[in-house]
Amino acid sequence: MGAGRVATALAVLLRRAGHPVRAVTGGPASEERAARHLPGVPFVSGPEAAEAGRVVLIGVPDDAIAGVASGFHWRAGQTVLHLSGAVGLDALATPRTDGAGVGSLHVLQTVPDVEAGVERIPGSHAAVTAEHEEDLALAERLAADAGAVPFRLDDARKPLYHAAAVFASNYLSVVEGAAARLMKAAGAPAEALAPLARAALDNALATGALTGPAARGDAGTVRRNLEALAADAPDLVPAYVALADAALDQAEAAGRLDHAARGRVEEVLAGWR
Repeated sequence: MGAGRVATALAVLLRRAGHPVRAVTGGPASEERAARHLPGVPFVSGPEAAEAGRVVLIGVPDDAIAGVASGFHWRAGQTVLHLSGAVGLDALATPRTDGAGVGSLHVLQTVPDVEAGVERIPGSHAAVTAEHEEDLALAERLAADAGAVPFRLDDARKPLYHAAAVFASNYLSVVEGAAARLMKAAGAPAEALAPLARAALDNALATGALTGPAARGDAGTVRRNLEALAADAPDLVPAYVALADAALDQAEAAGRLDHAARGRVEEVLAGWR
């Protein structure tokens, strides 16, 4: 229900693994994706789709999940899974009341288009959440059959999990975009950042190593950075200060920054808050 990029990619992978895809429903964009990527699968009305499947995947935007789930009649023996990493199982209250099993399956991967999803989902991790063991096992099986590595996630912790994903993916893109903008303003090639960014990400994932002036307690460099930003990109000053604060916390917790060095950096930051 809702053949977006992730849902369609999952359907392609599950079909390849031998699962019959009985029907697709959604808007005009869903119909177009289904025709292209799921040839031969009927595009039907919402009620027909709700009736067709032993398992129903709801792949609509987060805020629409509850409305879609509440708009149809469900039955015992079905399992209804939404694909959001942030929305809880309370969004599936109607299927639960109707006797269906409920759960979620969230692929921890960025999927800009269906082709990328088909390529990237295998080998990625997927969070599965459900209230009953049989629904958890089913969600795990579907994730594994799509080539992903499933792990169980408590429903109450999903917003925190999703915030982690936002930092790892969305905000990473925001930070790299800001860095590219500053390089251009400095008259330097933005593409020169690519090896540095890749190495820093590899290091962070492998060892958690933290570098940079705030983490080193280099207050003078922090001051010079902020002065340059104030002159050429003042809108980025609050982000720099917030990230420097986070770097101080991480460096001190790791035992790499003493209290005196932290104090010197905080004194500089205080003038820019």
